[in-house]
Amino acid sequence: MKSLFKSLSIIALTFFTVISCTKDDVEPIGASDKNDVSLEFDNLMGGQKIVLGSTTAKNTAGEDFTITTLNYYISNVSLKKVDGSKVDLKNQYFLVRQADSKTLVQSLKDVPAADYKEVTFTIGVDSVKSISPVEERTGVLDPAGFSDDGMYWSWNSGYIFMKLEGTSSAVAANAAGLRKYQYHVGGFGGRTSVTPNNLRTVTLSLPSTMTVRKSIAPTIHFVADVTKVFSGTTTLKLADAPVIMSPALATPIANNYKNMFVVDHVHND
Repeated sequence: MKSLFKSLSIIALTFFTVISCTKDDVEPIGASDKNDVSLEFDNLMGGQKIVLGSTTAKNTAGEDFTITTLNYYISNVSLKKVDGSKVDLKNQYFLVRQADSKTLVQSLKDVPAADYKEVTFTIGVDSVKSISPVEERTGVLDPAGFSDDGMYWSWNSGYIFMKLEGTSSAVAANAAGLRKYQYHVGGFGGRTSVTPNNLRTVTLSLPSTMTVRKSIAPTIHFVADVTKVFSGTTTLKLADAPVIMSPALATPIANNYKNMFVVDHVHND
């Protein structure tokens, strides 16, 4: 009888312990609870990690290429909750630069505590910010920033949304004997007249629910396959146009690179 009583006591204790742990694991959401969400960008060439100036891949046209510069702006992130409502996190701008590992993980500030199932962002810098007073454009939006790796056209008064440069044997050698290509994509639609608009919006489902709580700051891990810049809506050949810097000519590039992102996984910790 004592043995039976002892066994029942252990079962009861275990039951209440499990219930207690379950309740403790579900953190209640306060009305003003917020936390940051890390946006981690893993840029690849096909399945290869990028070593600037070294890693070689082939595009859809079969042309080999390396990458010496890869920069792009991410802005105006919004998140969709599991209940279908959206949270817009405007006025946060991020510049991802493959040459600077610190920029491959960005911090999205003040995300309301909730459970989320989808992320949306813009590749580029929106028109409102692009035409705002220059003193309001600081940090990664400073037009004079990043010296010779600049992401702003002084001649076109606009940001370069994505800069991709490298070498390819498919490109004719220049006077210095280098076989270089340059893709600079910009164009926000114009200030006083209509111009090409190469801003692109990306919406991606999260493979698992992202949990933001006062004590939980999750990470969204993005993978961007740069080979997709050359294919998708339009197949691009480096041999045909190794240098593209005009917004009108860059539209096919923007149409392609909006599809280079996927969400690989979410960390809720």
